Amino acid sequence: MPLKNLLVHLDQDQRTAARLALAVSLAREHQARLTGVFGQLAQAQQVGLVATWPSQEYVTARDASKAAFEQATAGLAHAEWRDVNRGSETEVLRRVTDLARHADLVVLGQHDDRTRGHVPEEFVSEVILHCGRPVLVVPYIGHFPEVGKHPLIAWNDAREAAHALNDALPLIEGCREAVILSFAARPEEGQASCDEAARHLAAHGIKAKTEVLVVEDFGIMDMLLNRVTDRDADLLVMGAHGHIGFPFVNRGAGTRYILRHMTVPVLMSN
Repeated sequence: MPLKNLLVHLDQDQRTAARLALAVSLAREHQARLTGVFGQLAQAQQVGLVATWPSQEYVTARDASKAAFEQATAGLAHAEWRDVNRGSETEVLRRVTDLARHADLVVLGQHDDRTRGHVPEEFVSEVILHCGRPVLVVPYIGHFPEVGKHPLIAWNDAREAAHALNDALPLIEGCREAVILSFAARPEEGQASCDEAARHLAAHGIKAKTEVLVVEDFGIMDMLLNRVTDRDADLLVMGAHGHIGFPFVNRGAGTRYILRHMTVPVLMSN
């Protein structure tokens, strides 16, 4: 399915400009509609016992976000800025998740523990888990003008991995070469599964190499991140909240680890 309806989350974070630029680039490339959704944590303005919403601080941030979005999307045929207009953790998460369900691809930013959070700490993980759409997460460090030219696909036979692989097709179409990476206790089974995934990509005109790593203990996520660096990948594709490698790796633990330590944009599907 082509990308025709994109959504990008916006807030006051200094990295918002980076993910907005990537979202705009994707919208131009795919001739897609782009919706920018402004939503962040905020308190109502308190005067004595009377609370009013929105606060002046929120209004200032909201207006700045709209101006930046309009400037960044100048020339796009279809671009819309929207305001969640709620400041509590529950409402920000609920409203963004609801809107995300109507997009082909959702662009979010990695949480940065070093700075003041403008969204709930588990914002990205929760949107991925509940929106039912593929989510492209942009790291809080680095410059990423494009993605999908050198993709690395974390593969197993799980439902989540299959969703992620197919959701990534519009992003990796025309890539120089994809790498399909699997972790397995039995290398022959892992290789057979990777070969099937490679055949599927070949049907879409995408060349892919396969690699199977045999592991006997934990540390799978670090091995995956090391391979991303070794292969000079510009996109990691993986299923979210599923199992990578061994079934005794806690469900979702790998997702949370990658979201904390990612170094390139990550496409996750649940």
